[in-house]
Amino acid sequence: MISAGDFRNGATFEMEGQVYSIIEFQHVKPGKGAAFVRTKIRNIVSGSVTERTFNPNEKFPVAYIERKDMQYLYNDGDLYYFMDTESYEQIPISKDILGDSFKFVKENMECKVLSYKDNVFGVEPPNFVELQITKTDPGFKGDTATNATKPATLETGAEIKVPLFINEGEMIRIDTRTGEYMERA
Repeated sequence: MISAGDFRNGATFEMEGQVYSIIEFQHVKPGKGAAFVRTKIRNIVSGSVTERTFNPNEKFPVAYIERKDMQYLYNDGDLYYFMDTESYEQIPISKDILGDSFKFVKENMECKVLSYKDNVFGVEPPNFVELQITKTDPGFKGDTATNATKPATLETGAEIKVPLFINEGEMIRIDTRTGEYMERA
C-alpha cells in the first residue's frame, strides 16, 4: 500500500479499478484547514490526465507494471507481432496500443512491452534508433542559415526534419521520444 503522503513522481497505484501514474504532486498545508496532496495523474491504460487532490492519509494498493524486452517481428494489417526473447513466445499487439513513437521502429528491433496483469497497454521503443534516409531533397550550396532544416523520409516511412547537409542513403540517429534528428550515425 502507498499513502498519498508518500506519493513520488512516476509512482503507480490502483484507484477505483484503474491504474494511475503520478506526473506531478505537491503537498499543500493551507493556513486554515487540513493539509492535502495536489496531484496530476495519468491513467496508464487510457492515457488521460486528470488533476486530483487527496487526503495525505488515504492509502492505495501499489500497481506493478511489467516491462518486458521483446523483439518486433512483423506486422499483418493492424496487428504487430512481438517475440519474447527468452521463451520465443509470440504475441500480437493492436496498432491502437503502439503510439506515435513506434513509427521509428523497424523489424527485429528490441522494444519494451508494458503490461499490467497480463494486459498489454503500451510499447516503448528504444530511446535512440539509427535509420537510413530513403528520400530527401539535396541541400544547396550557400544555404547556410542557422538551424535550417528540410523534410526527409526514413526507411520505416516516418518523416522528420533534418539539417541541409544530410543526403539520401545516410544513416542518422533519432531520439524516438521527441522524433528529432540527433546526429549522423
